[in-house]
Amino acid sequence: MNFRAALIPLHGGPPFEVVKDMIIVGRKADCDLCLDHKGVSKQHCVVVKTDGLLVLRDLGSTNGTRVNGTRVRRAALLPNDKVSFANYHFKIHLGPPDAPIVPVEHTLALDVGDLPPMTLDSDHSEKKKGVEVLRNELPDLYPEDGKKKA
Repeated sequence: MNFRAALIPLHGGPPFEVVKDMIIVGRKADCDLCLDHKGVSKQHCVVVKTDGLLVLRDLGSTNGTRVNGTRVRRAALLPNDKVSFANYHFKIHLGPPDAPIVPVEHTLALDVGDLPPMTLDSDHSEKKKGVEVLRNELPDLYPEDGKKKA
């Protein structure tokens, strides 16, 4: 069965299309998907394209492989599953050969004209349609705790 598979980075960047029947993910330069991070093992896991899905097998990596947040030794990857190797997170794309691989959207651009006008009262609260919203007065930085470090 012929299908299109890809790992779409959740942090942005181009998708990695799985064109071979088997790929090796790892830190070594000769891996099919090379992830240059000390938390990724030299040969971290193998991903096999079979029977309309992807099958992942961890190769005894030090920090493990996670699928949808759960550490796994092996797993069948389904569409929209999230797979993680160290700090690298990918969404799984599976579909027909002509299906486009859509990158993950991160932000929604808003035009300033689309936002309702807001005014602050003298007490720094905002009043809008009968709902009062108070400004968060917490500082951006935590104050020093007064303890001196030795």
